[in-house]
Amino acid sequence: PAALTLPRPTGPYATGRDTLFLTDHERTDPWVPAAGARQLLVSLHYPARPGSGGAPAPYMPEAEARLMLAQRGLDDPEWPGLVAATRAFSRTAARPAPGRFPLVLLSPGFGTPRATLTGLAEELASRGYVVATADHPYESTGTELPDGRVLTCAACDEVDAQPDEAGRRRVLAAVSAGRAADFSFLLDRLTGPRPAWRHAGAIDARRVGMAGHSIGGNAAASTMAADPRVDAGVNMDGTFFDPARGLGGRPFLMLGTDPGHAPGAGDTSWDEGWTRLDGFKRWLTVRDSGHFTFTDTPAIGEQLGIVDPDAPLSAARSTTITRAYVTAFFDRSLRGRPARLLDGPSPAHPEVLFQRH
Repeated sequence: PAALTLPRPTGPYATGRDTLFLTDHERTDPWVPAAGARQLLVSLHYPARPGSGGAPAPYMPEAEARLMLAQRGLDDPEWPGLVAATRAFSRTAARPAPGRFPLVLLSPGFGTPRATLTGLAEELASRGYVVATADHPYESTGTELPDGRVLTCAACDEVDAQPDEAGRRRVLAAVSAGRAADFSFLLDRLTGPRPAWRHAGAIDARRVGMAGHSIGGNAAASTMAADPRVDAGVNMDGTFFDPARGLGGRPFLMLGTDPGHAPGAGDTSWDEGWTRLDGFKRWLTVRDSGHFTFTDTPAIGEQLGIVDPDAPLSAARSTTITRAYVTAFFDRSLRGRPARLLDGPSPAHPEVLFQRH
């Protein structure tokens, strides 16, 4: 293909994107202590005034794309450049739309760059949310810092070095708990007295949600358990390595593959997590989906001609379902809007199965 593109956001707002590089001087990096203080790279998508801003924001650095593709066994020499140049719809230096908006935090899967949640971030921003998506250094195949250095996945090496499954689960539980600390720090920097973001006035700090893919979904539960400022959470196909606990009656959505995340299926952490959730909750699975259905992977992969026989759900349906249910959940939880989509099966989305509600 000559060029790749993400699906266009469907909400009424134009969207802008900023990038923050933050340092938490209170914590040493948990994976590479010699690196010093913990750092975060954060993409901020937000509702913007139409016609403002410069060029569309770049999707990801080519170095990050190359490492991500290589980890997945995809070594076509042209693809890193194509993936890095994927067209997104948010513009740099765009002026925020007037008003204050709920904040949604997004956390990517283990070993996966934050850019892979861009489509969901743009959709939420177009529907009136500020969205902060974090890269957790040394937990991705590649994170390019502003000075050009590329950090690789030391945490992945730590998992691989474990002698047994129990050891691997301990490391992954530490990943999820560490991300909770990352997001509490990020909330401080976005909503505290001296915010790091120039448009922080656009955030309504009384309405905060969090969603994540894979271990990022576990991190949503870990963050809620550690930080009462997060009002609602979504786990998209992530095992609960750090067990889900009671969340003080706050709402939580589990959205996963079918049958892999159906009750009694392969991932029993969902059965255990469900019983501990103590507020409004939904357990939904999606037929014909795969682990990366809830990210940009289907849209980009389909344009590259990649077929996953284990996940035949089309990119268009993957995008539509993820956007519809995540947005409905946050509209209900953070805005008090009715969300009939969460009441039961919908003829518009026959692939979505209500397991528990």
